[in-house]
Amino acid sequence: MPAAPSPATPEEVMRATEELESKAPPSPSPDDADENEDDNDDGAEEEGGDTTAAKKKKKKKKKKKPASAKAAAVKAVIGEGSKPCPSRGVTGFVDSYVRYGQTDPPTIPVAELPVFAGGNFPEGEIMEHPGDFNAYRIGSEEKRALERMHTDLYSKVRLAAEVHREVRRYAQSFIKPGIKLADMCEMLENKNRELVQERGLERGIGFPTGCSLNHVAAHYTPNTGDNTVLQYGDVMKVDFGTQIDGRIIDCAWTVSFDPVYDPLLEAAKMATNEGVKTAGIDVRLCDIGEAIQEVMESYEVEINGKVYPVKCCRNLNGHSIGPYQIHGGKSIPIVKGGDATKMEEGEFYACETFGSTGRGYVVEMEEGEFYACETFGSTGCGYVVKDLECSHYMRDFDVQHVPLRLPRAKQLLSHINKTFGTLAFCRRWLDRPDGGSTFVNGATGGQQVKYLGALKQLCDSGVVNAYPPLCDIKGSYVAQYEHTFLLRPTCKEVLSRGDDF
Repeated sequence: MPAAPSPATPEEVMRATEELESKAPPSPSPDDADENEDDNDDGAEEEGGDTTAAKKKKKKKKKKKPASAKAAAVKAVIGEGSKPCPSRGVTGFVDSYVRYGQTDPPTIPVAELPVFAGGNFPEGEIMEHPGDFNAYRIGSEEKRALERMHTDLYSKVRLAAEVHREVRRYAQSFIKPGIKLADMCEMLENKNRELVQERGLERGIGFPTGCSLNHVAAHYTPNTGDNTVLQYGDVMKVDFGTQIDGRIIDCAWTVSFDPVYDPLLEAAKMATNEGVKTAGIDVRLCDIGEAIQEVMESYEVEINGKVYPVKCCRNLNGHSIGPYQIHGGKSIPIVKGGDATKMEEGEFYACETFGSTGRGYVVEMEEGEFYACETFGSTGCGYVVKDLECSHYMRDFDVQHVPLRLPRAKQLLSHINKTFGTLAFCRRWLDRPDGGSTFVNGATGGQQVKYLGALKQLCDSGVVNAYPPLCDIKGSYVAQYEHTFLLRPTCKEVLSRGDDF
């Protein structure tokens, strides 16, 4: 592979952008000049050296450099990246953000990149709403006027989406066999905070980084002291979010290194794309689930000489997303049947699909594996799932005031309210010196200590919900892909779409 290009300076980016937008015709290329010289020579021969004829040939209109050539010139300055991803499941180059003048690794907050001056952040993938009844929308002046009323909202979610793309590209560069999952999550989350310019509830991380391995489908992130290391034969789901003013970009992909799992990853990726394609205003949720299942279950994967059909994890769903509410109330099934509720204009959704080589059904526990932790002398969240401690928590969106007995529980709830609100959090964040947010608590002012008993009371009282890891049968493998999209009045915008998946 060629060497990685040097990051473009802001001045070079602006200069390249101005050149691309310039209306002045460019100078002819050397090839054009050669063509003109050949034409002139031919003319001289045909006219027996007649200089008048040669001059007429010279006056021949020169070809303009096509727009694609001008775009190529800009790309040569800005760069498109050159580092391939060390894992499977994604495409393109992990340093592709250099095209925007970003450093490698990324260090400039996305909002401060000169190419995005004025809030002109990249638009997501645009798709028409399906169905003849929606055909009028794309050209409707009324619908366009409605969209102009929400330009500020669109700018925010596009900024969050671009941050997510650059952070996940950065993560894809260092996720390799041998990395400790706790270190991986810390690196990814710190970069997320840096590029979005974390400001507490105003902007920051949408939810903890999920890095569920193999038969664990979702809701696993390492707690403090968890030294799990990524192995070559693992299938890992990486799921993280970025939020601005509570608008969350929820997006996930699957990491693997062994090509034997490629069909499994392809099944989940194509099923997610089919779900996104089928979704739209006035589309029934159950119709999306049926389309997803048809694609997912058309795949099979051979592992150690045995062929496994890929099954949808039928009790996992996509979901609508509300402000500061990752699960907004509507669910996108990934199997046929179920809710016939229609999608509506202006809604945000995360379409996520899970393909499994197991039974296609996840549980928080299995018989004989779900215990009260007090039996083992723990003051933790109260549950152990397949030897995996609960790590994900979230304050209940609808619960208001609940009387609490322990002063320590009241103090912890106050910390949760000001630091995370109704956004999901994890124990690893509570253990940080800043308690999860340097902006809110200062660099060393928010660390929570001896909080497990208080956390348990908050869970028992219903103020906080625990989300234990969700598992298929041990020995199986689960893959996941996910995209966030917005049902705009004129079209569907897949906000999280990138050049990786």
